[in-house]
Amino acid sequence: MGPLSRRAAFLAVATLCIAATPLFAQSVLDAGGIAQSLGRAGSAMPGDVYRVAFPRSDLKVTIDGVVVAPGLGLGGYAAFKQEPDTTMVVGDVVLREDEIQNVITSLENGGFHITALHNHLRNETPHVMYLHFMGTGEAKLLATSLRSALLLTKTPLGATKKADATTTWFAKTIQDGVGYQGKVANGILSIGVPRAESITMQGYPIPPAMGVGIVMNFQGVGAARVATTGDFVLIASEVNGVEQSLKSHGFEVTALHHHMIGDSPPLYYMHFWSVQPPSEIAAGLKDALAHVNKRPL
Repeated sequence: MGPLSRRAAFLAVATLCIAATPLFAQSVLDAGGIAQSLGRAGSAMPGDVYRVAFPRSDLKVTIDGVVVAPGLGLGGYAAFKQEPDTTMVVGDVVLREDEIQNVITSLENGGFHITALHNHLRNETPHVMYLHFMGTGEAKLLATSLRSALLLTKTPLGATKKADATTTWFAKTIQDGVGYQGKVANGILSIGVPRAESITMQGYPIPPAMGVGIVMNFQGVGAARVATTGDFVLIASEVNGVEQSLKSHGFEVTALHHHMIGDSPPLYYMHFWSVQPPSEIAAGLKDALAHVNKRPL
């Protein structure tokens, strides 16, 4: 083969390679563009996830006299992950009743899919609902559309203050009793427990940081009790055992539902609430976790 023939062959192969590459393929998530478009920075999480929090610090929500801190049960979020052919985002936003329809319309106009709308808490004042969503596309456009929807609510936006990581009086008792370590931010202890299985949604792999890990949050109530809420992420065969275990330890199961559409395996989210001494809270959660296919420590 002569030089001209080899050059023609090279150009032909290069052309085919370019044609086979998706137009929007990107190997690295544009975290800076997401933060700029949202007006708020997020955090890099395991599994190549970039997660941005939207706590409803504007609301004063109480349950039976307990003031629910934003980090305890009012923390909306958006979790972004770069896929070979697109950017994916999933999350939820905490909404007042009068905010729901405008946010749904705005998200859908921006190309998002609504995957769930329901309660997580019970007997709270004022009443709040949780709107779950997913979207795929260009990272900055997704972030811009999400911000447009959030601007229709009173959700505080803009830069956030650095969280106070000072430990709490109950943290050691809870962590030792449950058997997992957590993180403290602004007086709230949060513990995450990943499931053992690999989880996908509509064919995309979903790491725990995108909302498929068990979450347990804890807030002090006075000098002797702790309020806890969160959700167990379960497969069908685990639901009854976890429910019975929680109830036997004085927990209230406040909701049972799906968060996503097209997840595999299909997942059920069991939300809970309890106010008890920390040792009793830890014992109940440890007992419930024994029914779950958890990732080994």
